[in-house]
Amino acid sequence: MDPNQVLIFDTTLRDGEQSPGIALNTEEKLELAQQLARLGVDIIEAGFPIASPGDFEAVRGIARQVEGPIIAALARANAADIDRAWEAVKDSERPRIHTFVSTSEIHIEHQMRNSHDDVRGLARAAVAQARELCEDVEFSPMDATRADVGFTAEVCQIAIDEGATTINIPDTVGYTMPEEYTRFLEGLYEAAPGLKDVILSTHCHDDLGLAVANSFAGVLAGARQVECAINGIGERAGNAALEEFVMLLKTRAADLDGLYTGVKTTELSRTSRLVTRLTGYPVQPNKAIVGRNAFAHESGIHQDGVLKERSTFEIMDATSVGLDASQIVLGKHSGRHALAKSLEELGYTVDGAALNAAFTRFKEIADKKQQITALDLEALVGDELQQSSGFALESFELTDKSGEQPRASATVTMPDGGSRTGEASGDGAVDAVFHAINAATGIDVKLRDFRVDSVTAGQDALGEVHVVIERGDASASGRAVATDIIEAAARAYIRALTLASRRLESDEPTAERPTALP
Repeated sequence: MDPNQVLIFDTTLRDGEQSPGIALNTEEKLELAQQLARLGVDIIEAGFPIASPGDFEAVRGIARQVEGPIIAALARANAADIDRAWEAVKDSERPRIHTFVSTSEIHIEHQMRNSHDDVRGLARAAVAQARELCEDVEFSPMDATRADVGFTAEVCQIAIDEGATTINIPDTVGYTMPEEYTRFLEGLYEAAPGLKDVILSTHCHDDLGLAVANSFAGVLAGARQVECAINGIGERAGNAALEEFVMLLKTRAADLDGLYTGVKTTELSRTSRLVTRLTGYPVQPNKAIVGRNAFAHESGIHQDGVLKERSTFEIMDATSVGLDASQIVLGKHSGRHALAKSLEELGYTVDGAALNAAFTRFKEIADKKQQITALDLEALVGDELQQSSGFALESFELTDKSGEQPRASATVTMPDGGSRTGEASGDGAVDAVFHAINAATGIDVKLRDFRVDSVTAGQDALGEVHVVIERGDASASGRAVATDIIEAAARAYIRALTLASRRLESDEPTAERPTALP
């Protein structure tokens, strides 16, 4: 391995999928894994196989079908987890088992209720078992940055002695600061001599907004693997954002003594939008690198400078991250072939019935919008691809008179193929439609979040609605786009309802997910 290369370990499908409201099915996880491979990440942490049969099947499917990156599976430091992880990844050309145990006093005492000797024994047995099955083994001392550096070094050395090839040092709760993280890693190098012979990795959470900064500090201290997630999604405040770390190294390459990643940066924006579509988690407009405003200029001074010379106010070229999709690509008279060609340029291969459905939806929107941009087109096809079996909105009617409470009726196609109509009033038009859908399906859920954004600017812009609901112990999100915000809201709500129902009806987990990263 080139000592200047920083390996990118993507945990979007594992830690990212543990975000509240995200429920990806096997097909969606495979689609995202294929895009991560096109992006050029080095390792894909595909999931936590023992958590549920669904997780196991998704990891196994990725291991069998995705070529290029190492495919890793997470396992706690016990025999059943490790066996299950190996069963899931063993068919990959490049499998990895990632196992972990806590080394911080607060975790040992309150979470694990074990002793230091127990932790040593668990690490030794887990890595030894994993190494018998797989040549590539990663070990993480969970909550390391709140642990004693000497004890953590001792446990890491045990893992190295048993055959671990990567040692990952997690800032599990996002507590540390860059200079502290640097000192911690330097202390580990001094106390665990075997670290110089393996790859040192970082995994930093963003609870204090320092995940990327801490990851960068780790690399400067000698780490050559960074664990991160697209759009920074993950437990609580999330993980280090992959796109931010990668572009940091690329943009400041001249000052970093040759440090680089193998990521194809022109795929960053497309990957970000795919994660948004599949998870329902939108990207804030001012998000670095992939946000809608990341390369926009409102100030007259900034606009004037950029028009004269882009480098006056831009440190990166928007095209370097794939943000060149704002141009007009189609009009209302465009045909099916033009649509298919434009979708292909955006990275979508759509044909047959899927193309027919996308073309029908495109014509509906084109009658309402004078111009269709690539961003509109991507939102539309993403909306169509989100369709799944389950509940579907056939139609709705809304009566909303000034001074009166709005009333709505909604007709919903049921999973068995039949349809039902429900009526309800509500505190506002959207609330009335949601209650009507509840009445039609016979299911009552709690609305936890509701957001509206525009895909592009202008009065005829597509509206994008994102909702998060709770049904019993299950939460789920839904997203939809339309020129009519009420229609988009209704479709997003019905999709979230379908996902929540699917989660409740799926097999019960066989193990609790870890509450944070290793």
